[in-house]
Amino acid sequence: MSGTSSHSLKNGVFVAPLEVAFPYKRTVGTLLSRFFTSLQKCHLEGTRGSDGRVYFPPAEFDPLTGAQLDEWVTLPDTGTVTTWAWQAIPEDGQPLAHPFAWALITLDGADVPILHAVDALRSDRIATGTRVKVRWAQERIGGITDIACFDLLGGA
Repeated sequence: MSGTSSHSLKNGVFVAPLEVAFPYKRTVGTLLSRFFTSLQKCHLEGTRGSDGRVYFPPAEFDPLTGAQLDEWVTLPDTGTVTTWAWQAIPEDGQPLAHPFAWALITLDGADVPILHAVDALRSDRIATGTRVKVRWAQERIGGITDIACFDLLGGA
């Protein structure tokens, strides 16, 4: 062992840092390819299930029947907060570097919410029922991060 090792003995226990990673690439398939391409173009789409519910993000298979879903529904970039939690101290890698809300947001025309960040600035500015609008990332790559976060509507 060299003198630069980060191994150590603490309280009679040998400690060594270990980072486990399994890098891989995968094909996202037809449905997610369309979804991610749409996001890159600032366009929101969901899929309609056999019971009429609209899923966003789109579901590939109907949860009730197992059949493949192929009816696409265009959705607006606005929605409603159904529940939320305040992130007072953001962690590295989170969508915003300042305090924000994590919220379940049901887009107008959709029936299933998406979890995303809301840039509410203060916790007293957001509540269940708050209206929000997508803020698109300046540089879009064809991924869910193309939705940077949601902003409050109506001067909330």
